[in-house]
Amino acid sequence: MKSIKLVGLLAILITFVSYGQIIENNTQKVFQSGWESLSENNYSIKYPEHWDLNKSGQLGTSFFLFSPLSSEKDQFKENVNLLIQDLAGYNITLEKYVEISENQIKTMITDGQLIESERIVNRSLSYQKMIYTGKQGVFNLKFIQHYWVENNKAYVLTFTCEESQFNTFKSTGEQILNSFQLKLN
Repeated sequence: MKSIKLVGLLAILITFVSYGQIIENNTQKVFQSGWESLSENNYSIKYPEHWDLNKSGQLGTSFFLFSPLSSEKDQFKENVNLLIQDLAGYNITLEKYVEISENQIKTMITDGQLIESERIVNRSLSYQKMIYTGKQGVFNLKFIQHYWVENNKAYVLTFTCEESQFNTFKSTGEQILNSFQLKLN
């Protein structure tokens, strides 16, 4: 049971990478001008061309996408990241993974508050969409996470945003998340 908690905890902790920024009000104009694609063996995703792609693998992620800074006073960069966890030998279904994650949001994140958790079937694959808030240091954050469990792997795609900037970034964040496609053999 400890190892199951560690698997879920790692997914939650990845969401708490702090890169600062506050976004300007006309951000949507910038993002509509063009999008880039990242295509790997087992997934693809699209993102605004002005966002930075980081594939260094920091914190065990497959990638980070960071929004641009809007001023020198920015303290947090909104971001999207993907964590792929090997679940071989754990016999964890999507339902169990969601249960573990929901409990950890409520108990392991400072002031963690689960706002929404719903199952979505898209392109014949089921995934869980969660929206929640919590604190990390001085930041009040809001998250949208999508979870897939396929072929003994959990794919955790997370959009992280300052709560005060959520309405500004929500549309772009959701467009990025919704562009994600698993390529399963």
